[in-house]
Amino acid sequence: MRHNAIYRSFGQSFIPFNSPDRTMQIPLHLAISEQLRNQITSGEFQPGEQLPSEHQLMLQFEVSRITARRAIANLVNQGLVVSQRGKGVFVKEQRKVTYSLSSPMIFFEADMLRQGFICSIRNLVFKPISPSSSIRQTLQLPLDYSEVYLQKKLLLLNDVSVAIDITYILADLGKAHAKDLKQQMTFPTLEQNGISIDRITATLECTRADPETSAYLDVPLGEPLIVYCYTAYTANNQPIVTGEALSRGDRLAYSVEIRKQDAEGRSSAASKNSFARLQE
Repeated sequence: MRHNAIYRSFGQSFIPFNSPDRTMQIPLHLAISEQLRNQITSGEFQPGEQLPSEHQLMLQFEVSRITARRAIANLVNQGLVVSQRGKGVFVKEQRKVTYSLSSPMIFFEADMLRQGFICSIRNLVFKPISPSSSIRQTLQLPLDYSEVYLQKKLLLLNDVSVAIDITYILADLGKAHAKDLKQQMTFPTLEQNGISIDRITATLECTRADPETSAYLDVPLGEPLIVYCYTAYTANNQPIVTGEALSRGDRLAYSVEIRKQDAEGRSSAASKNSFARLQE
């Protein structure tokens, strides 16, 4: 393969960048960074290994210095490489963190610490707002309940951004614990202040990065993101917090363990409940 042949993947095929089909062309700097990214993820470039210099990329791909520099910047923004002034660009160690949903009451911060990562937050927004109809319904708010607290925070692991958490909190809780909530994770903060969370319901969805999330998570506009939607309840089945965490799929994954015995137990319980209703 010629060094200056730049390819873009579409499914199982690879289309040369200089293909006559111009609808498949992408900017040169993106095509170069994509090829380098594939070499990194495939192991051709190992963690700690130095990438070709700007000058070498210029010669290899027959492009300008600006294009080579932008290609490297793309990789830096994706968290794949680090640039060291006067030394060069080096591949970073890639370690995806996994948050287990099998035990949702083991909160995110504790699960990350168990894996050797320090979790921290950067508060972006914390203010009272008028709840939308969907938030009002999820939190089961009375008609005279005029506001909830909205919090947006950036979640960092070892000082690297992995997700944006958007949370809606009951107004009395948000007002009473504002100082702590701006500095700590939501669920542990509530527990530490005597608000016990009995259960959490959660779903996983997908979305694409808008301009705000693109900037905070250092991903391209439109990049696919994992969305962890959750609602927390107290022992009396009162929802107190609902929200969603938008995370980078290359930095954070979710896992779940399903046991056959548990599944059969739930199925048996559901059958018994259905039979009981038929007898009523």
